[in-house]
Amino acid sequence: MQSSKDGSWIGMDGVRLVDRPVHRRWLLTEAERLIALFQRNALNPRGGFFNLAEDGRPLSDAGPNGSRRKLHETTRMVHCFAIAHQLGLPGADRMVDHGMDFLWTAHRDPREGGYVWEVDDSGPTDGTKQAYGHAFVILAASSALVVGHPDARRLLDDATGILLGRFWDDAAGATTEEYGRDWHPLGDYRGQNSNMHLTEALMAAFEATGETRWLTMAERIAGLIIDRHARAQGWRVAEHFTDAWEVDRAYEGDPMFRPAGTTPGHALEWSRLLVQLWQLGGQKHDWLPEAARALFLRTVEIGWDPVEGGFYYTLDWDDRPAQSDRFWWPCAEGIGAAATLAAIDPDPRFELWYRRVWDFTARCLIDHEHGGWFPELGPDLRPVSRVFVGKPDLYHALQACLIPLVPPTGSITRGFLDGGRSLLGR
Repeated sequence: MQSSKDGSWIGMDGVRLVDRPVHRRWLLTEAERLIALFQRNALNPRGGFFNLAEDGRPLSDAGPNGSRRKLHETTRMVHCFAIAHQLGLPGADRMVDHGMDFLWTAHRDPREGGYVWEVDDSGPTDGTKQAYGHAFVILAASSALVVGHPDARRLLDDATGILLGRFWDDAAGATTEEYGRDWHPLGDYRGQNSNMHLTEALMAAFEATGETRWLTMAERIAGLIIDRHARAQGWRVAEHFTDAWEVDRAYEGDPMFRPAGTTPGHALEWSRLLVQLWQLGGQKHDWLPEAARALFLRTVEIGWDPVEGGFYYTLDWDDRPAQSDRFWWPCAEGIGAAATLAAIDPDPRFELWYRRVWDFTARCLIDHEHGGWFPELGPDLRPVSRVFVGKPDLYHALQACLIPLVPPTGSITRGFLDGGRSLLGR
């Protein structure tokens, strides 16, 4: 028996949780609960989607021109409700239609091209063009294409054209970062976060279209960020870089998207994406599963609070907690990574961590009263609102519930191409 003082352990039967029908039903129930909350309350009748307050009701920062909607929020909702469509949940199609229309008519810049970061009812409130946001446009379009949305190919062709024409740096094998509305560069910063999500999006585009160039680009990004830099940093994922793609350890930026130091949740996210990339590429590159294992095991060693549980949000370069609050999304990514690695590697540590992170999540992060997950906990594990407010996200939590239910050979949308007939048993 593999045991630990926090109560997570593996019994003598050695059966993984994801092979137990009751656990699979529990995962699906939580996924449906999350979808229902956002479907009920997030649709903004004036276009796009509301974030949700602590009690699950719409959270509006409305001024005279209505609430502000950010690009990554709209795109993630399209992606999530494309998955809900695959599950056969009534009402999902309306949510996808609503988001797809808002992306094309509100976020898309018909004059300059590309997709602006933030809009309200009157137009852009932040007209910057960000690689991070464009990665999610590609993800949304790819997911919509998988489920047959009539506008998906138009959106995907437009977004990938912008990627190739404006963002992609072929010499580096990665994306540049941020531009003004008229495409003038906004600094020399280069970031791993946008490139990580572009890797996710490019794999989705490959799955949706079969076009191998997208997979090749994803492999190049992973080679730069992980095989070159994370390996050299002892399997720590550097977040911030100069325009020459040298690590910038001194950088301190936005606490939500560009925090200083290292971010354990991103290393966990990468470990899952690397397995997916390895599988989609025909298991040709042996370094990918090697790196996935190394990233995961290093991160749970340095990023998990061994006393209270949960992943620290950020660490300094000496592996000390820099921001010790616990966010929901690193646990979500830890669940997905542990499940994916356990599916390809019999090492019992991956199954143990899968159970450990779910136990913490169920105990501390899931809001059993109002639905959704608390986005942020203080060191005492009580909900706080220092960076996030309310229930700002469906994407991470939903994927944590569904990734364990599909084979580790691709994305959730690829795994549900059979309509989810194998969800409750294998």
